[in-house]
Amino acid sequence: MIAVHRAGFTATFPAKFQLVLAMNPCPCGNHGVRGAECVCPPMAIRRYATRLSGPLRDRIDIDLQVTRVAASLAMGDASAELTTERARDRVADARARAASRWRSTRWRRNADVPGTWLRQGALRLPASTRSPLDRALERGALTLRGYDRVLRVAWTMADLAALDRPGTDEIGRALHLRRGLPR
Repeated sequence: MIAVHRAGFTATFPAKFQLVLAMNPCPCGNHGVRGAECVCPPMAIRRYATRLSGPLRDRIDIDLQVTRVAASLAMGDASAELTTERARDRVADARARAASRWRSTRWRRNADVPGTWLRQGALRLPASTRSPLDRALERGALTLRGYDRVLRVAWTMADLAALDRPGTDEIGRALHLRRGLPR
């Protein structure tokens, strides 16, 4: 469901979607690309990076910079280690694990669980596991919304790894996925 709040009016629409965003590292697209020359001045790169507002960025679960695919990899005969079928099976298993964990609640997916429940509910992670998140929140590197989103991704990573709950490795990887590489 999507709720649009504007000028004292609220409209609610049924929706189920996944938003995927992509952008170049700079206006010319070559900043940080090996073998390419970026012609953008630093101010243009900063301005370009801020085209997405802070509130929108705060709602992005995974923010990664990816490199261009080398021609040798694109044209090579190397078969993928993870096939589509195997990926589908892993995701189905992870979703079943999450549904089983949340069976006594109204939620079935990690994405559906409210942040307050993840932070304060029965499956709250121990302080030692949450410490990297707590430090990021205290430093201002994460908002509370971002904190909750990292927790959801960490739970999903634990489900994909067939773990009962996330540990510091899953929290660390989820934080890395949240922040991506330094801009």
